[in-house]
Amino acid sequence: MVEALVAAGAALVSVGAVYALAAARVVKQYERGVVFRLGRLRPEVRDPGFTMIVPFVDRLQKVNMQIVTMPVPAQEGITRDNVTVRVDAVVYFRVTGPAEAVVRVEDYRFAVSQMAQTSLRSIIGKSELDDLLSNREKLNQGLELMIDSPAVEWGVTIDRVEIKDVSLPETMKRSMARQAEADRERRARVINADAELQASKKLAEAAKEMSEQPAALQLRLLQTVVAVAAEKNSTLVLPFPVELLRFLERAQQQLPPSADGSAGAVGSAGAAVNGSGVNGVAGEPGEPGGANSGQG
Repeated sequence: MVEALVAAGAALVSVGAVYALAAARVVKQYERGVVFRLGRLRPEVRDPGFTMIVPFVDRLQKVNMQIVTMPVPAQEGITRDNVTVRVDAVVYFRVTGPAEAVVRVEDYRFAVSQMAQTSLRSIIGKSELDDLLSNREKLNQGLELMIDSPAVEWGVTIDRVEIKDVSLPETMKRSMARQAEADRERRARVINADAELQASKKLAEAAKEMSEQPAALQLRLLQTVVAVAAEKNSTLVLPFPVELLRFLERAQQQLPPSADGSAGAVGSAGAAVNGSGVNGVAGEPGEPGGANSGQG
């Protein structure tokens, strides 16, 4: 009798252990448990930790609550300004309603993926090429709103949507490169013209100052001689004031002709001076227009 009781107790303990093992479940920290009892959804959602269900009656389905990173395949479309592009993106989303994610949609990952592809093609057709290249933040917000609107009913929240890359045809890339090059050339020409205008104004001011102070012109001539002599060349540059040439020409015109040929001598000197060059540069000694030509 005692042995029967011991055997029955052992059997009950074994059955209880098997029942406990069959009913015990562990829900991880990043998961939530949804319980179906005889096919009907139980209202309570099992939190992380140890939990028990009724074996052969309840079915526990775990839902991942982590943020899911889903790449959107590249979609080809035509923009509003008739440019063919290929755009790919990435979607970050997470489950906020475990029961809705399990009951209302068959596969919420596949549903979000298809909605993201459809919304991406739609946003391509509504946008221009310049917006896709430079105003992506606004397009990301619009794309996030388009995906999030139906996903809320599935217990899914879209955290962020990013457009990764925009692929253009080679002909469009070359056209854009030529446009950028032409724009840079235009800016360079405008800058050069502005520099020439400022330089001309400064030169006009300098000429005005030199006209009021004749000594300043002489100092400038001496500075030019120093600058040329610093090059260590064999050419002698002698600046000759144009005012002196004009003075000799006026003197030649004012003197009357004489019998002894003094006026002719002055004329010869004026001719020699004119031979030295009005532009103020004398040649080598002994050459025409040089220092020896003034001796004649």
